[in-house]
Amino acid sequence: MMILYRIYQILIMCPLIVVSTIITAVLTVIGSALGFGKWWGYYPEVIWSRIFCWLAFVKVTVRGRENIDKNTSYVFVANHQGAYDIFTVYGYLGHNFRWMMKSSLRKIPFVGWACAWAKQIFVDNSTASATRRTMAEAERLLSGGMSLVVFPEGARTWTGEMRPFKKGAYRLAVEFNLPVVPLTIDGAFHVLPRFKKLPVPGHIYLTIHKPINPDGDGHDLSKLMQESRQVIEEGLRR
Repeated sequence: MMILYRIYQILIMCPLIVVSTIITAVLTVIGSALGFGKWWGYYPEVIWSRIFCWLAFVKVTVRGRENIDKNTSYVFVANHQGAYDIFTVYGYLGHNFRWMMKSSLRKIPFVGWACAWAKQIFVDNSTASATRRTMAEAERLLSGGMSLVVFPEGARTWTGEMRPFKKGAYRLAVEFNLPVVPLTIDGAFHVLPRFKKLPVPGHIYLTIHKPINPDGDGHDLSKLMQESRQVIEEGLRR
């Protein structure tokens, strides 16, 4: 059965993914260049991400969508199990946002261009001044009423276990007094971990937890990180 699935991936799935990626990127660039980046920088990518899941026979179940309001800005923080984390959040979160992503992704043909036009935040920690520019871009995004999604681990796990969290997203949440919403992604490590090239069919669960508001609760960065990490881990255990 797996042999047939691989043949399907090579002959049908991969060509369709390439075509959909090019179309999505072109639409995003054109729409954003015309001044409609808030819409074109999100909704075409929702469809694109769902196509990735549909073609790979990956089912996504969302829990807790009632915990967020589409008219509220949040800093979403999620664990990072594999490549399909991106398609899970993009396709099924149901809330307009921008990513804080590695600067190396800017070099990917079509995808990198679309991300740049859509005003995704590319993280550059090569120098202190580059880090300040990254944070300034994120601040402009959040001050404009947009939400932000961050993988605070910084990279996909090699083992399925969560890596240590970094503080950048939490600094922004505290500075702008924005709720932090933990997201638990479970099942993406099975579908496509970082040490494999092609996905397998699977079932991914996306759990949207209740917001953690840094205002009035005495949260400092360490406490906010610890609390959100604990919530994500509890979601994995459930």
